[in-house]
Parts: sequence; C-alpha cells; structure tokens
Amino acid sequence: MDREYDIFECQHDGSLSWRATVRGLLSAKIKLEELAGSTENDHIVMYVPTQEIILRVDATKAKERRGERQRILQIAYNEQLSHERAALLRRFGYHVFSVMGNESARILFSAVDLSPALVIVGHAAPEHTRQEIVDWLKQKYPQTKVLALNPPGNQELARADYNVVQNGPEKWLPILLNL
Repeated sequence: MDREYDIFECQHDGSLSWRATVRGLLSAKIKLEELAGSTENDHIVMYVPTQEIILRVDATKAKERRGERQRILQIAYNEQLSHERAALLRRFGYHVFSVMGNESARILFSAVDLSPALVIVGHAAPEHTRQEIVDWLKQKYPQTKVLALNPPGNQELARADYNVVQNGPEKWLPILLNL
C-alpha cells in the first residue's frame, strides 16, 4: 500500500506552506519536480505521521539541473526491467544508456566517453557477475557512482556506492535527487 505524502514549499521567512498531498513516492517525486520548477523556493516531501522528510529540492540546485540532463548508464540483465527503468528515468529528465550484461557495458565504456552521473547495476544476474562489473567500474572509472539493485537477501555488492533491495523505484529514486 502506498503512503500519502505531503509536499511543502519553504518560504524565505522559514515557514512552510502546504502545496499538495499525493499517494506514492513516484507521484510525490513527479509533483515535487513540477512545483519546484514553478517557484524560486525550496520544497520538501514529508511523511507527516512521522515527520520524516523523504525528498527535498533545493531551488538553486534545481535551477542548475534544469539546464543539464544527467546521464545514467544502466547495466541490465532482464530486458523488460531495463525498458521499464529507462522509461521511468527518462520521464524524470535523465539521459539513459541501457546495455544488457557486463560485456556490453565494457564495450560501451571503451567506445564512448559517457561520463555518467551514475551507473545502475541490475539485480537479475548472479552475485559474482554483478560484483565483477562493479569491481571493473571502480578500477577503470573510480569517480563513477554505482547503484546496485540487489535481490532480496544479503547480496550487497562491495565497492558499490549505493546498495538497495530491488523492490521498485521507491527505494532508489531518492538517491538520484542527491546526485
């Protein structure tokens, strides 16, 4: 069941003004981006029962980001999930390169200067296959941030900058806001 989130605009005097209530993290992210693009103020998404701030948009960073589309490379091991993730990321304004498997990723990196803001490593391959590409990325491109989407269980990938259980975009979309 999706939670309800409230979106607030942070006024210059420090007060908060309620702007919307939405259901689900994805809807919150979409509405947050829409509202943040229409004013000069910061915005937050809050889960009111716990007063937990889930997402935040700094107006100055949002302005800078609007002019540039960040690049994301996803290394997928399942074609359907690859298409779904790419479509979602494009809706948020990211430029997405998708490859199937480690060898395709190595070829793409050596053929094109991508300079991605993030590399997403899918969850639908054996742990050793996924760990191999993370190790290769960190050796060849140490400045590149890596987000590992992991199957349930204790399969976090060493050297990945972010490890999340693949349960849908609610777990990993907030990471993209902080890039």
